[in-house]
Amino acid sequence: MSSGLDMLIQQLINGIAWGSVYALIALGYTMVYGVLRLINFAHGDLYMVGAYIGYYLLVGGVGFVPALIGAMALCALLGMLIERCAYRPLRHRRAPHLTALITAIGVSLLLENAGQLLFGPEPKAFPQAIPARPLWTSGDIVISNQDALIVAVAILLMLGLRFIVLTTRVGQAMRAVSWDLEAASLMGVPTDRIIAFTFALGSALAAAAGVLIGLRNPKIDPLMGILMGLKAFVAAVLGGIGSIPGAVLGGLLMGVLEYLVIGYWSSTYRNAIAFALLILVLIVRPQGLLGRHLEKV
Repeated sequence: MSSGLDMLIQQLINGIAWGSVYALIALGYTMVYGVLRLINFAHGDLYMVGAYIGYYLLVGGVGFVPALIGAMALCALLGMLIERCAYRPLRHRRAPHLTALITAIGVSLLLENAGQLLFGPEPKAFPQAIPARPLWTSGDIVISNQDALIVAVAILLMLGLRFIVLTTRVGQAMRAVSWDLEAASLMGVPTDRIIAFTFALGSALAAAAGVLIGLRNPKIDPLMGILMGLKAFVAAVLGGIGSIPGAVLGGLLMGVLEYLVIGYWSSTYRNAIAFALLILVLIVRPQGLLGRHLEKV
């Protein structure tokens, strides 16, 4: 196999692993938008909080799986708290969408500054509970155990989300709320609890992304969620915000494009590609690849 083809396949492997993390974060954006028509810009900072919770649990001596589950559970509670304190009062007062959007930005700034106060502004080295080693090699192509773990965990979580949304009563209620919140309320659906559960699910997925990325890029800091959250939002828009399969597709495409830019151009432009892609999507197909007008969860 030629070295050029080896390089292409290696960048695709790297991009799929990184894109799986984008997909997990993008799912939170798309679920919240699906039920509330709200872009929760605080979502990227929940990814940061999840990484720090995983860090402290691992430093405390627990294993990787308990740390992952613990970070997801605590971030789910934090997501519900944010929804209860910041967004629900606005929803009950029927505040304009712009007010909710400004509130989301405020919550994001609060989490970032609270993170610097609680965790310290300097970066921390994430414990390598699962040291990196080659899992499979062929020529210049290497699949590491960490990349395989990231993709496997992401797939399991996505399948779990699909099961909840499509086959459970709470998932049926989520879909009803996404179609028409007021009608669902009139039919007896506990809309506040369903919306809180949606926030919990999205926050748990963001926390899982934070712990997984800590393995692959073992340096965390309180501002790590800003750029990652923005790029995951771009991935959600690319796939079609409000569409769960679209969020997954958008995240994977974003990761692959980034690594192709790194491999064939320069890592300097890896962040620029996300925002160039956002502009292109909004011009050519504003509803996204799998989205349509008023797409539902």
